[in-house]
Amino acid sequence: MLVMEGGVGACPSGYRGRRDFCIRQQHHTCVETFTTAPLDAVGSLTKQKRSRNRRIATMEKFVIKTPCSSANIGPGFDVIGLALSIYLELEVTIDRTKTSSEHPLNCRITYEGQGEGSDDISLDPQNNLITRVALYVLRCHDQREFPVETHVHIKNPIPLGRGLGSSGAAVVAGVFLGKEVGKLTHLDNNRLFDYCLMIERHPDNVGAALFGGFVGTYLMPLKPEDAERIEVPLSEVLPSPAGGVDTGKKPPSPPYGIGHHIEFPWNRAIKAIAIVPEFIVPTAAARAVLPEKYARPDVTFNLQRIALLPVALGQSPPNPELIHLAMQDKIHQPYRQTLIPGLNEIVESMSPKTQDGFLGVCLSGAGPTILALATTNFEVIANKIIAILKEHNENKQLECSWMVLEPANGTEVVR
Repeated sequence: MLVMEGGVGACPSGYRGRRDFCIRQQHHTCVETFTTAPLDAVGSLTKQKRSRNRRIATMEKFVIKTPCSSANIGPGFDVIGLALSIYLELEVTIDRTKTSSEHPLNCRITYEGQGEGSDDISLDPQNNLITRVALYVLRCHDQREFPVETHVHIKNPIPLGRGLGSSGAAVVAGVFLGKEVGKLTHLDNNRLFDYCLMIERHPDNVGAALFGGFVGTYLMPLKPEDAERIEVPLSEVLPSPAGGVDTGKKPPSPPYGIGHHIEFPWNRAIKAIAIVPEFIVPTAAARAVLPEKYARPDVTFNLQRIALLPVALGQSPPNPELIHLAMQDKIHQPYRQTLIPGLNEIVESMSPKTQDGFLGVCLSGAGPTILALATTNFEVIANKIIAILKEHNENKQLECSWMVLEPANGTEVVR
């Protein structure tokens, strides 16, 4: 048993409790918890604890989590996007005890995941897309660099250059990074969308990655003076390879309301099978094969189906024939089949009548990933698509991976 006898001075052995009571064995029962360290040791421990608490208080940590996305869903070229459950993560640490940093722009980058160790991934904050985008946001708010001793650890499982929105996710994660490290709490998601669209002018990918879910996006007409400066931030603020140097000037902030979005319903019974071939289709090449003008019947074809698609994918239970019809396209897939051998055969040969559980199929973004919507028989559907890709590819041993994905929530910050 422990007893309490008067104050600290009453204890010849120099021990004390949490309430400055002497502690000795025997006598009355004590219901408190006491420290049984000598007084000088207690003082030392207290200083250590205070120092550790100060250290914790000045170490800021958070995680930014951004989903991948599939754009151009069905007939929704440059309009409809779908956030999917593969996530780019930034683990950010800021040591505010430091007053200087040996790293460029006060930022150290580490990386793991797709493309790790390749020339495609820069660990220089002046060149890495994520940190360059964050710098744009910071410099629009008179912050030239990252806070001293910022560490950004990037974890990226999103395949690069495969049509699953890896660059769109990087842009969205970058604007969130700028907001968080700069403590720019006044920037809401709609305003962050403006920043994204100053760098990535296709709203379907960044809209899905930012807001999440199954979204329709559109751009507002810009005033002539705003249209003239669309590309200014990258050339003025972001160093090579973006083009241009840091002029030291404050870059122009985005016009308000460049883009908007609306979230469509999605039946959760519908899953997305992503079939990812092991080759890259550069977005520039995929854009280059598209015509400058379209025949009126082709435009009408897509307009009819884009009016159906949001309704068809939100109905319960899913209507396979309606979804299959609504997923058809004549604006970009017919022209890109030369870049993805087998695409046309996949679109033409697969239907709900020939494959149980199958709903529809489309090219994901610029490709080469194929996105199939289904409710069951995911492996059978994936293997059938892979077989067609191999059959029509010069490389008969073409490596393909596949995964079943679900609609994802938008970008979030976890502290």
